[in-house]
Amino acid sequence: MANVRNCPACGKPNRVPAKHLADTGRCGACKAPLPAVAAPIEVTATEFDEIVRESKVPVLVDFWAAWCGPCKMAAPHVAQTARDMAGRALVLKVDTERSPELALRYKVQGIPNFAIFVGGKMRFQQAGLVDANTMKNWIASAL
Repeated sequence: MANVRNCPACGKPNRVPAKHLADTGRCGACKAPLPAVAAPIEVTATEFDEIVRESKVPVLVDFWAAWCGPCKMAAPHVAQTARDMAGRALVLKVDTERSPELALRYKVQGIPNFAIFVGGKMRFQQAGLVDANTMKNWIASAL
């Protein structure tokens, strides 16, 4: 599976393998620089497994649901963390309604629920609303 990112210069789609999502690269069409992913990536269970397994940087996962008020409040903090940690970490969003198997696998009993994965293994998990600085501190401690 490859994530598709559009070039900021020419707009052409570029396929980026999971293990290179945190890397900078070059557009295949115009050769302009492609920045590291700087936004949360909404993933399915299959995409989740590949990205967490292949990532060379820590992965922050936000387990959430559309009906969850605190999840909506956390969303800007999750997005800010993705922007601030671009190139040093990846941020994934898992909709627990669409991927209940992941919520079950990681024993998510309350949302929002955040987890840090390093080298394919979960290193930390916490439920409840937190701010971007807290998320960045979790990632920094995993680096």
